Amino acid sequence: MATVVRLARMGRNKRPFYRIVVTDSRKRRDSGWIEVLGYYNPLTEPETIKVDNERLDYWKGVGAKLSARVTRITK
Repeated sequence: MATVVRLARMGRNKRPFYRIVVTDSRKRRDSGWIEVLGYYNPLTEPETIKVDNERLDYWKGVGAKLSARVTRITK
């Protein structure tokens, strides 16, 4: 199974926030995920980012790919 760490969109119209999730790469953006690693809210000032770095390192260690956006916001 190819796993990927990416954003799943939550929230209402024009007020999005995102969960940082681990999912099978073949699934759709918001469908079922394996584990929630944190969240990202781009609408607050400054942007709110909360990530469980220990679990993120675990998933990277077992071969999960990070999406471009997740790579940018977790640096």
